[in-house]
Amino acid sequence: MSLGRRAMTLAALTLTFAPLTSAAAPAEPPSVACAAEIVVLGAGQDAGAPQIGHAGETEPRLLPASLALIDRKAGKRYLFDATPAITEQLAMLDAIAPPAQGLGIDGIFLTHAHIGHYLGLAWLGREAAGAKGVPVYAMPRLAAFLRDNGPWSQLVALGNIDLRSLEDLQAAWNPNEQDKRLWVAAYLAPHRDEYSETVGFGIMPGSGSALYLPDIDRWQGWDTMTGLTLIDQIRGHDLVFIDATFWDDNELPGRDMSEIPHPRVTDTMDLLRHLAPEQRAKVHFIHYNHTNPIRDPASAQSRQVLERGFNIARRGDRYCLSRGR
Repeated sequence: MSLGRRAMTLAALTLTFAPLTSAAAPAEPPSVACAAEIVVLGAGQDAGAPQIGHAGETEPRLLPASLALIDRKAGKRYLFDATPAITEQLAMLDAIAPPAQGLGIDGIFLTHAHIGHYLGLAWLGREAAGAKGVPVYAMPRLAAFLRDNGPWSQLVALGNIDLRSLEDLQAAWNPNEQDKRLWVAAYLAPHRDEYSETVGFGIMPGSGSALYLPDIDRWQGWDTMTGLTLIDQIRGHDLVFIDATFWDDNELPGRDMSEIPHPRVTDTMDLLRHLAPEQRAKVHFIHYNHTNPIRDPASAQSRQVLERGFNIARRGDRYCLSRGR
């Protein structure tokens, strides 16, 4: 069986048994009684904000999209995407769950090879942390790109990172072999794939589950790659963080936005409008461009998202996926 079909089959099986509880809320930070916690380390598009050439647009500041998973039962911490803001983002994570030793990164899962999602690996090298054997999980094309091209190949050669291809489904699905509660699934997604595949990750620690999919070209046809529609994914997870790069087709004056295919927030909300309120509440829009008006929590567009029953991911949001220790 091919890798794609094996991953698709396992993904479907995992989601079949994922508990369908209501979405967690970040109203108050989870305590140490939370066994598995998701932290939003950044919610912006790759270049963050203010973006180059727009230095005057200072507020609200955005860091590139990234999530952290704190597995308190196992004493481990995982990153989903390594952004150019990894120094600040790791410091944020340290303030919430201090590392047992060193960097305290027990695994980094990379969605694809665009600047906001993997450039942070450079800070693990000899010019910065000089890390030792940080596990980095990547799909086969991305793993080959990192292994065969500098400066990433130097990270591999010097042992700063332990590159693990997600072709090894055992490693992909259960990176923590000592604790069988934690499973991570990769879902292929259509996107601009110059150097690598693009995936989203299903994150399943203990009794809860989250989907992280910061980049996709379109929802139509995604089901043919994964065997699951966006609505299936929402029903199969407790938290869903999905691409919100642009608000609508009028966002970039003078640009033909048909050449920039991300699904618009307005279109995604229309697609999901018939979902029950508890299902819509699982959706958290992430990876928004510096031009996207939902960047401002006080904007009319941000209010519209909330009024329609959806949510917007903000840096510092925390969600408990699994209670107990």
